[in-house]
Amino acid sequence: MSHAVTDQTFDLEVLQATSPVVVDFWAVWCGPCRIIAPMVEELSVQYEGKVQFVKLNVDENPETSMKYGIRSIPTLLVFKNGKPVDQVVGAVPKKELQRHVDAVLN
Repeated sequence: MSHAVTDQTFDLEVLQATSPVVVDFWAVWCGPCRIIAPMVEELSVQYEGKVQFVKLNVDENPETSMKYGIRSIPTLLVFKNGKPVDQVVGAVPKKELQRHVDAVLN
């Protein structure tokens, strides 16, 4: 299951993680964010133990959002070894999200 990270916990939970991390940048008012949220949760269960999934509310955590140039949401950034290696913008089908997650594992 995914859990929330903040500007304060981002470094520890994402950049210092030993496994790949998918960060879901979202906001409460964002309709497309609500569309992909269940898919992200399903993937977090499917990839448990291999990939971590976390959520970052852009309204409550502007520092991290600005640092990574998040201009539209939902945006999913895939981190590996503390660096962003892939990005998905918008509400895309689950198969598309899965393709991006699989790519970071290979």
